[in-house]
Amino acid sequence: MATTDLRDILDVCVDAALLAGKRTLAYFQTGVQPDWKEDDTPVTVADREAERVLRERILASFPDHSILGEEEGESTGTAPYRWVCDPIDGTKAFVSGVPLYGTLIGVELEGRIIAGAIYLPALDDMICAADGLGAYWNGRKCSVSTNRDLSKSVVTCSSIVRSQQRSDAFEQLSKATYLQRTWGDAFGYALVATGRVDIMLDPLKSPWDVGPMPVILREAGGLGTTWTGEEDIYGRDFVAANRHLHPQVIDILKHG
Repeated sequence: MATTDLRDILDVCVDAALLAGKRTLAYFQTGVQPDWKEDDTPVTVADREAERVLRERILASFPDHSILGEEEGESTGTAPYRWVCDPIDGTKAFVSGVPLYGTLIGVELEGRIIAGAIYLPALDDMICAADGLGAYWNGRKCSVSTNRDLSKSVVTCSSIVRSQQRSDAFEQLSKATYLQRTWGDAFGYALVATGRVDIMLDPLKSPWDVGPMPVILREAGGLGTTWTGEEDIYGRDFVAANRHLHPQVIDILKHG
């Protein structure tokens, strides 16, 4: 793919995330009530409207691309690109009025995420990246932490309870690290990509929950993979860390 083509894709990715994220703010901290889906996860009118906004923006520029979204499923195009989208990652936080939710878009080509954006609407934070173009936080280059010492590391996690239910890996990782917090979902990955925490852990997730993470982490100097080390957004779990810590974390998760 030519660099100009990739820049065009990244521009649309950022614009769609921004537009969809801004749409969610019309409902944020208004007392909006969720409906409950068959998998017992919440969905609101903000989720549905934001996904329509991002789909319209993507298809306006790339009408032949496929889109996989949390709320409307997959629409299939003829081009070899698939946009993996989550209009509100962290709907429970959104409904509770907590400003740590995000809008996520990742662009996949032949099984590889090549561009992506994390937008945190309530914080007005944008983190984006594309293959070979670097990672950016609100227009400035960003990078993961340079910490090499697991015992000095800060870990964040979307669900400690689910992590503990998976295995004793979270307890082992907690004992091996300095500080553990629950700044999870999109916000946790944003913290890793911008060097503010060292490790982010997801014990159970869907592909749209981590759509942009592989490319953002790669371009920021880190890694985003499954708990067994594959760069696969379709696995059941995900972990992000800098390249010094990632092998140590994977070793704990594999054997926990």
